[in-house]
Amino acid sequence: MDQIEIFKALSNKTRLQILTWLKNPEIYFAPEHRNADGVCVGMIQEKAGLTQSTVSEYLTMLKKAGLIEATRVGQWTYYKRNEEAFAALSKLIESEI
Repeated sequence: MDQIEIFKALSNKTRLQILTWLKNPEIYFAPEHRNADGVCVGMIQEKAGLTQSTVSEYLTMLKKAGLIEATRVGQWTYYKRNEEAFAALSKLIESEI
């Protein structure tokens, strides 16, 4: 777990919103835009109201930090939170910070 990458990824309001949306996708996204693999990237982009390149950059940063996982299904990429990473982050904060 690279603490610096994680805290950089968490230091942006939109990236935090994305993580909130992915925590409860059933609240924020229609059923046809989510599945067991996560939420379709296009729907994340639409909800964020940002360009495709900006959302891709944000998702790449979150993935690099280990906070989300990506699964490719045909031409679509789906994203979901890596709950194990959040549990480890919680333990890190409790024990070291």
